[in-house]
Amino acid sequence: MSMTKHYLGKDRLGLCALILLFGLAVFSVSCQSDYLPKPKGYNRIDLPDPAFLPLEGNLPYQFEYSRHAQVEPDSFNPEEKSWINLHYPQWDARVHLTYKSLDGQRATLKAYLDDAISLTSKHQVKAYGIDEMVVRNPAGYTGLVAELSGEVPTQFQFFVTDSTSHFLRGALYFNTAVKNDSLAPIIEYIKSDVMHLINTLDFAGAGLAARQK
Repeated sequence: MSMTKHYLGKDRLGLCALILLFGLAVFSVSCQSDYLPKPKGYNRIDLPDPAFLPLEGNLPYQFEYSRHAQVEPDSFNPEEKSWINLHYPQWDARVHLTYKSLDGQRATLKAYLDDAISLTSKHQVKAYGIDEMVVRNPAGYTGLVAELSGEVPTQFQFFVTDSTSHFLRGALYFNTAVKNDSLAPIIEYIKSDVMHLINTLDFAGAGLAARQK
């Protein structure tokens, strides 16, 4: 997978290929002092070895997901049969996945891109910064990954599209009051799982057909 990192201005939105990128300023602060405080210590977190399973079911997309996660329907939107959660019960974390059909309409694609941008940008008040990567997976789909730092409710968001028929968006959430810096090892672990998901994503055989042309 090829990835290009972008740092964009807060109010600058542009269209790159068929992906509308969003961005926020990334701030860094350096301090000079003879005294360096001792870093905070956190409890050791033992993480399982990564292992993956193929997604099953009558869905318009396929991918490999962590064997340590459970596939759940979206109980808040039961009418959306293609929306699911990947639940990590040992950490009470969920990767919420929403899917939309584009029907070949460019205006529909733009509307979903704008919606994805809006859902991420609303966290800019609490986020220290957003690290963005344009991704292209082996099936040829293009997308955007956004890593949010700070005490934000979602630490990792992404979307992937074939630009004509399919649009998949995902976001990571924890059902806990634990601070994000304490969750950092778990967040990184699930991020790696999600990147594997993106890398193996195939829209119901559409990617295979494209590779065979």
